[in-house]
Amino acid sequence: MTAPSTPPVPSERGAEIGRRIGVGLMYGFWKPRVLGAWRVPAAGPVIYAVNHSHNIDGPMVMGVAPRPTHFLIKKEAFIGPLDPFLLGIGQVKVDRSTADRTAITQALGVLDNGGVLGIFPEGTRGEGDFAALRAGLAYFAVRSGAPIVPVAVLGSTDRPGRLIKALPPLRSRVDVVFGDPFDASDGSGRRTRKALDEATERIQKQLTAHLENARRLTGR
Repeated sequence: MTAPSTPPVPSERGAEIGRRIGVGLMYGFWKPRVLGAWRVPAAGPVIYAVNHSHNIDGPMVMGVAPRPTHFLIKKEAFIGPLDPFLLGIGQVKVDRSTADRTAITQALGVLDNGGVLGIFPEGTRGEGDFAALRAGLAYFAVRSGAPIVPVAVLGSTDRPGRLIKALPPLRSRVDVVFGDPFDASDGSGRRTRKALDEATERIQKQLTAHLENARRLTGR
């Protein structure tokens, strides 16, 4: 019986190409203001925990972050020509309706290789206030030992654009605030359901505090 093959780890080079594309698009169409990017560790595995209230939040973080990012993205976004494009720039396709072992293996591979994994811990686009977190972020943080960097994207939903209602107005300001990295585990090495639930609670407190601070800093 043949053992199942290990899915390939998303390309770091591809993610860097994605970052460069993001730089051109995000700074070309909007006016990002980036605060705290210096807090992102310069090397080693990192998890960005990003609030999610608009479709441009992921591309915005990809474009302004100091390191190339591999985001976990719902499989529904991989349609038509976007499928090979997103895979080519190192993004991870995830089936949210099941425990997607391929996506989990690829995401852990990114972290094992010292890369940056981007996660929307709320699981889907909503208010972007970190009010309800899924357990996935805690799992990846505890399993890999990678620090979490909270990221707040503010201003993407202030008002619709005049030309394209689904996008923020062209040349409007969008703030991206990076917080201090923190360790989600309790140091025990436990990966039980209880340990992950406790880690999720700790994470939520940190992310909520970061969002409140980001709103104070930006006046949003």
